[in-house]
Parts: sequence; C-alpha cells; structure tokens
Amino acid sequence: MDKLDQYRQIIQKILTEYRDWAADSNQAEVQECVAFDPDRDHYFWFHVGWTGKRRDFGVTVYLRLEQDKIWIEEDWTKQGIANDLLEAGVPPEDIVLGFQHPKKRSMTEFAWA
Repeated sequence: MDKLDQYRQIIQKILTEYRDWAADSNQAEVQECVAFDPDRDHYFWFHVGWTGKRRDFGVTVYLRLEQDKIWIEEDWTKQGIANDLLEAGVPPEDIVLGFQHPKKRSMTEFAWA
C-alpha cells in the first residue's frame, strides 16, 4: 500500500472514532458528521443541527493531503489530532500545521510545508 493510501485510511479511522465518541455524548438535536473526499483528499469532522432556536454548525477537524503530507487546517480537539496521527505511525515530517502561520511552523517539530 502506498503512503497516501495509508494516510487516507488512518485519517478516516481517526475521524470516524472521534465522530462516534462525540455522537455518544452530544445533544440529540445536533448530529456529528464526517465527510471524506478521497479523490480530492479533503477530510472533515463537523456537527450540524439546532440548540434550541439557534443553528449549530461547525467544523471540528479539517485535514487535507497535499504534497505527500497531511495538512491540519482546523483542529478543535483537546489533545490535538496531530498526536493521534503520530500514534498511528505518521512521522512528524509528514504533518503540516496548516492553521499556524507559515513563519511559526518552523518553531514546531512538524513539517513547514
């Protein structure tokens, strides 16, 4: 299996596990969702629904694959999705913290771009 296929599987597994965990503890009117676009390599975990009379929608995690690396564009998890990726065997040089300004990325253990 090539590296990108492996990364696709890892991402989908992690996001599905997060969704399942959040669905067990969330409000009945708010649905936890994942969306995977493996053709264009975009992966989302988000929630949608209603809290009383207020619309509730938000992206919790958005990952994408580009230049053979996993780009973390949005991450509102407590422990950080990068830690889950590392635990799954993704090396830090293949993870880009896309939500960080490019000048700050060099201050981390992860890839710059």
